[in-house]
Amino acid sequence: MRAERLVALLFTLQSRRSATVAELAEALDVSPRTMHRDLAALQAAGVPLWTEPGRYGGVRLVEGWRTRLDGLTTREAVALFAMGAPRALAELGLGTAAAGAHAKVTATLPAPLREQARQVAQRFHLDAPRWFRPDEDTAHLADVARAVWEETRLRVRYRPGGAGEEVERTLDPLGLVLKAGVWYLVARAGESIRTYRVARITDVEHRPERADRPDDFDLADWWEHSSARFERTLRRVPVRIRLTPAGVRALPSVLDADLVAEALKNASRGQDGSAEAVVEFEAADVAVGRLLALGTEVEVLEPASVRADFAEVGRRIAERHGG
Repeated sequence: MRAERLVALLFTLQSRRSATVAELAEALDVSPRTMHRDLAALQAAGVPLWTEPGRYGGVRLVEGWRTRLDGLTTREAVALFAMGAPRALAELGLGTAAAGAHAKVTATLPAPLREQARQVAQRFHLDAPRWFRPDEDTAHLADVARAVWEETRLRVRYRPGGAGEEVERTLDPLGLVLKAGVWYLVARAGESIRTYRVARITDVEHRPERADRPDDFDLADWWEHSSARFERTLRRVPVRIRLTPAGVRALPSVLDADLVAEALKNASRGQDGSAEAVVEFEAADVAVGRLLALGTEVEVLEPASVRADFAEVGRRIAERHGG
């Protein structure tokens, strides 16, 4: 993106007292001709550049002038315009801060770069929650987020999934993750790092102690590996199915894209477009519920127990509808 390169050029000039066109071109991996055009574009955007001719001359910013972006690249500026997550930021208690940052970026970007950021923002919007799922009650999200930012310990009451009773936990909060519209707290409890669904936190008490955060902890890396482990533990029931051509086409509307890709990659295909594949589910009843959406476009082959359950549900449907 040229706008990003122009901002990179701006900060390169800001970090060097003076540089030749050839040096700038090499630093940004463009041709000298392109660099001349980029320098002209900066000047047209109102950036005061001074060109010194001669063997030891070069290009420099007018003495004392500095951009007020303080290291923000155009791509980072665009993120503030185009993140499309004002609701998530508001839930974290950062709505006002985001609005303020947006206003500052708007005021400090040169006009051509500001316009490009605006255009990109109009072409991308993030809507994280899934369809047809009501919002969760995350009354304590802002309090949890505060502990994450300040790196302080929390005492919480937590309602586990299922029929479990509420429990009390002392946690060292490490980070927050928004997954498909659901907020999760990643926190250290004793010697283990675990994931807690924020909507199941029923009470929060801030503790004065400093949270114990491992020096080498990386939230994104931990979440990726934790999610992969969780998915592997869920998929315990392999189900062999036969799909009509219409069933093959409809499968992505019933199952997750990764699950469909994995199943069809190893499927045996018929000349008419049908397929026989193995799909792994977390439980037999989940398999029956998901596959019912395919109606007569799917046949469950094995295991026998899932085939029988699928047939029984079909029988009850036909009986209720007078079949």
